Amino acid sequence: MDRRIFLKVTAVTGAGTTLASCDAPVHQLVRFIPEETHVPGVAEWKPGVCPICQAGCGVLVRVMEGDAEVVRNGHAGVVAMGLAKKLEGNPEHPINRGALCARGQAAVQLTYHPDRLTRPRKRVGARGSGQFKDVSWEDAIAELLSKLEALIAAERRSALAFLGTPGASARADLVDEFLTRFGARPAARFELFDNDVLRRANELSFGRYQLPTFDLDQARLVLSLGADFLGTWNSPVSQGAAYGQMRQGRVGIRGRLIQVEPRMSQTGANADEWLPARPGTEGILALGLARVVMSENLRPAAGAGRAGALVDGWPAGLLDYTPEQVEKRTGVAAARVERLARQLANERPSVVIIGGAPLAHTNGLASALAVNALNALLGSVGEPGGVSFMPQVGRTNPPASRPALQMLLADLLSSERSPIDVLLLDGGVNPVFGSPQAWRTREALLKVPFIVSFAPFLDETSALADLVLPDHGFLEGWDERRPESGARVAVRTVAAPALRPLFDTRATADVLMEVGRRLGRPLELPWQTFEEMLASTFETVPETPEGDGWTVAKRHGGWWGAPATSAPVVRPRASTGEPPTPTPQRVGDPQFIGDQAAFPYHFLPYASQAFLDGSVAHLPWLQELPDVISTAMWSTWVELNPKTAARLEIRQGDLVEVTSPHGALRAPALVSPGLAPDVVAMPVGQGHEQFTRYASGRGANPVNILAPTAEPVTGALAWAATRVKIARISDPDGSLIMMAGSLHEHPEGGRD
Repeated sequence: MDRRIFLKVTAVTGAGTTLASCDAPVHQLVRFIPEETHVPGVAEWKPGVCPICQAGCGVLVRVMEGDAEVVRNGHAGVVAMGLAKKLEGNPEHPINRGALCARGQAAVQLTYHPDRLTRPRKRVGARGSGQFKDVSWEDAIAELLSKLEALIAAERRSALAFLGTPGASARADLVDEFLTRFGARPAARFELFDNDVLRRANELSFGRYQLPTFDLDQARLVLSLGADFLGTWNSPVSQGAAYGQMRQGRVGIRGRLIQVEPRMSQTGANADEWLPARPGTEGILALGLARVVMSENLRPAAGAGRAGALVDGWPAGLLDYTPEQVEKRTGVAAARVERLARQLANERPSVVIIGGAPLAHTNGLASALAVNALNALLGSVGEPGGVSFMPQVGRTNPPASRPALQMLLADLLSSERSPIDVLLLDGGVNPVFGSPQAWRTREALLKVPFIVSFAPFLDETSALADLVLPDHGFLEGWDERRPESGARVAVRTVAAPALRPLFDTRATADVLMEVGRRLGRPLELPWQTFEEMLASTFETVPETPEGDGWTVAKRHGGWWGAPATSAPVVRPRASTGEPPTPTPQRVGDPQFIGDQAAFPYHFLPYASQAFLDGSVAHLPWLQELPDVISTAMWSTWVELNPKTAARLEIRQGDLVEVTSPHGALRAPALVSPGLAPDVVAMPVGQGHEQFTRYASGRGANPVNILAPTAEPVTGALAWAATRVKIARISDPDGSLIMMAGSLHEHPEGGRD
């Protein structure tokens, strides 16, 4: 008999054994023979990849021997094996330089979560009921194969669809290759706080379809328009390290930060100046600053080059952006506009950042183009202390035309017969939770005859699946990311499995390869395993003195260095053809959904410091993490300015109802001075109906009541363009949990 499947039964020590004399049952578990040898008490550090966001931070995994509850060959039991005890930042990695955010630290709980799916499951109840039965991998793959063979027989290959999250990786490349060879439609990607508007603006202004990297550690003055770059936006660990250098890393030089936003973020709380501006007017402010710089001859207008030419009327036509006009439209005083413009031009190097809510308005693309033009005018593009674009290696171009989720949903809802027969859902994508109710996402997905999810947890979207094929945890399989921002050199983060799989799960990439091989007409994918595919993608990576790229990457947790060529990442033009010279954009006032008289407040959902878009709300460490501004935890809340609260007779903790033209929700009030009086804000992340024991039924989801409006050029959801009204419902019900009491304004303007 193979040693690896030899079993023996033993009583597990603990409460069951201790209480045996009290007639408590002794729980018997199968104990497996150890699959590997570890020295007891001695830790081994292995490279890994943080899975929480797209920043691509490298981690080190502390692995030590321990007993783990596992599933082997369909049997549950216990085995002594190497277990991940702790995650730390990889000090060699150029993105995070040894640091790791709180979300990254909590990622280890993804591996040991008690509600993690341990084996394939098939739906037996109504969709969304959560009623599944365990099935074998052979039966599960056979059922998926039968559905795909039926598409081939019916000549409906294009009725196969895939929905995942954004991000460049070998796994994403494999999905695209699988779909192309099968004859399916291109993969759709969805993420609530995606940055496609900024990528598109950078492509137009600079020919780089990617997020920018900011050389903060050499900057003297940073103006941030809505970007919480120290908390949740882009590559916060990398940006935080650079910010620390900007403030304290240069003898005799202390860089300054000015933050413009309607709600104080973690970045705003660290700023030298915090300026509230009317939502959606950040691009107007940028052009007002540019006009002052040009009118006072502080920098030549021609210096903006291509970026300036994309702004309507640059430079002569910026008459609508005088300091006085800017004050009327943004709420920022004219004198301050003039002073700030002179500071940007004179305190060089300086750089302007835009991100987050300003790009989630109907004028988001125009605002991003305005900031790009301002940076170019200041001479901050490609220069030390400014904005640049991280070199890329092994990063493929995005398709010319990738279907947006809302287009896919609209097709499903408008068709009598579903245009999709089989839908594959990647792990981590949860549009039922992360999209407005007005999109009718759940209703649309219910029209798909057969849904397969690769999610390791049941959530609002994976619960609709007919078949769940759970992926390995991120520490149990090969992982690879291709960051687009955060370093001065090209980076590919890669890691081998840090520990053996705990349960009867399989890597999604390997499942797709097996399915491709077993089809009646195989897809002829050129790899047998995902590891083999990864190794092949490193063949073109430049060698280093340590050896070839693949060997170096496995040893250090990635490959980084300046590639021989650094071709811009650009989108291929769509087959319909786009104009070679884009029409210059005018930065107009944002459009909001909801009559101002009936809905007097701007609604600002924002990425949670703990949960981002809600995808990690199931991790208990993050549930108990106090919010960096309010100290609230295990709850959700509605933020109000003290003046607004007083006018509406709302006190801290009162239950309030927030209503938009598309729905209503209830949550406790949190009175905060770091908020403009005409704004109502809520963190995103809570309000899950189904997402493990830690996140289900907790709080409210602000995304539900958003208007289904979009930025017109990119089609991205304008999640900051909804107006609301608010009313007090009742006294506090105890649902607002705060670690440090209430927030109130310091006599000198600070927070205490």
